[in-house]
Amino acid sequence: MFSLVLLVAVTAVRLSSRSGLPSLLLYLGIGIALGQDGLGVGFDNARLTQVLGYAALVVILAEGGLGTRWQAIRPAVPAAAVLATVGTAVSVGVTAVGAHFLVGTDWRLSLLLGAVVSSTDAAAVFSVLRRVPLPGRLSGLLEAESGFNDAPVVILVVAFATAGPIESWYGLLGTVVFELAAGLAIGLAVGWLGALALRQVALPSSGLYPIAVVALTILAYAGGALLHGSGFLAVYVSALILGNARLPHGQATRGFAEGLAWIAQISMFVLLGLLANPHTMADAVVPAIVVGLVLVLVARPLSVVLSLTPFRWGWRDQALASWAGLRGAVPIVLATIPVVSRVTGAERLFNTVFLLVVVFTLVQGPTLPWVAERLGFSSSGRASDLEVESAPLDRLHGHLLSVSVGPGSRLAGVEVSELRLPKGAAVTLVVRDGASFVPGPTTVLRAADDLLVVTTDEVRDRAERRLRAVDRGGKLAGWLGQRQEY
Repeated sequence: MFSLVLLVAVTAVRLSSRSGLPSLLLYLGIGIALGQDGLGVGFDNARLTQVLGYAALVVILAEGGLGTRWQAIRPAVPAAAVLATVGTAVSVGVTAVGAHFLVGTDWRLSLLLGAVVSSTDAAAVFSVLRRVPLPGRLSGLLEAESGFNDAPVVILVVAFATAGPIESWYGLLGTVVFELAAGLAIGLAVGWLGALALRQVALPSSGLYPIAVVALTILAYAGGALLHGSGFLAVYVSALILGNARLPHGQATRGFAEGLAWIAQISMFVLLGLLANPHTMADAVVPAIVVGLVLVLVARPLSVVLSLTPFRWGWRDQALASWAGLRGAVPIVLATIPVVSRVTGAERLFNTVFLLVVVFTLVQGPTLPWVAERLGFSSSGRASDLEVESAPLDRLHGHLLSVSVGPGSRLAGVEVSELRLPKGAAVTLVVRDGASFVPGPTTVLRAADDLLVVTTDEVRDRAERRLRAVDRGGKLAGWLGQRQEY
């Protein structure tokens, strides 16, 4: 049964890409079709859904961190950190006020609802933004925010769902700060030490590198959880470091993680669809729409304006960041926490969150490219980061670097001799239009070429830095006042 669901879900990705609908809606639909209101598969285990949902989120965050370029998000990290913390707090408060006064829920449920729906979903953001033409600074902000903001939201939801009086605001703030700091420290330590170890130890098989990297990110989550830190922040930070550490077989590692993330997304969304009972959701339709409108039109824009204005972000950036605050599986998974804790009214809260996610993802996801275009954003002429795949040659004390010359790369038009690679490195093969040949010193590189560069261990890093410098600055990289790093 599971293999059949996977095949149907994989096929549904094609429909999703053609229609512009986020794939999560199709996966939720598959789960609902299999559930009690469909084929009659009975499933009501909210605790198992929560556990498996957490596991899936770990894998999704790990894949997001491994696939995020530090250079792309570095300028936006301070703003993203404020948006993921202060902005999230503003969004929780405004949404809770709207739910209390417009829908009539009590304050505990209102705060729970605000906390559950205020986190942008990493899976939705990573999948949609990589198809939308946005400037690197803005896409970096949104990706970093979606990776950071799960951590404080989980802390708030658990605190609000705990039986007894809600902790004082300063006590809650102290808990959030401690858990975020601990998660950050653990993520940095695991990522840095793991990258150092993998660069020093040549594993006997290339297939072991992806397994080792993913295992390290899971270790970061486990360490964060055991030390009462934020495991979600730890896994994202460690994956971000490992993904930018230029480890051997980096492209294969990202492909392996992407496959795991697809399995995690499909499993999580289908399971959440199974848990939902559409016939019980009639009384949650109006609250879902009302709370969703407050969230999308008031809470999210206000949190973006308050968070980004001090960093001098323009109104167009703020407008798109407001509309791109996509919700997905994360709010639905978090909505299982009060169900498991048997909070009064938790079932209605789950239904409200489920409908809110479906309705507003259906509105925001397909319209995001149109909104970006109307606001004047375009990706034309923006070059992607140079792809360099590394494979160690342990017995030969060397490395093979596979380099892809992308569109917009300034490697195109450069002769091989003009690369000025360090002594001990050489371009040994060029693949062009499906044919391969050994280049000469005067061979001119073209866009879409694939290069095979052989280096000794001693100059491997210098050779890669030189290739990246030419990719950005052309044949004159290192001259005209540019700092030479190779």
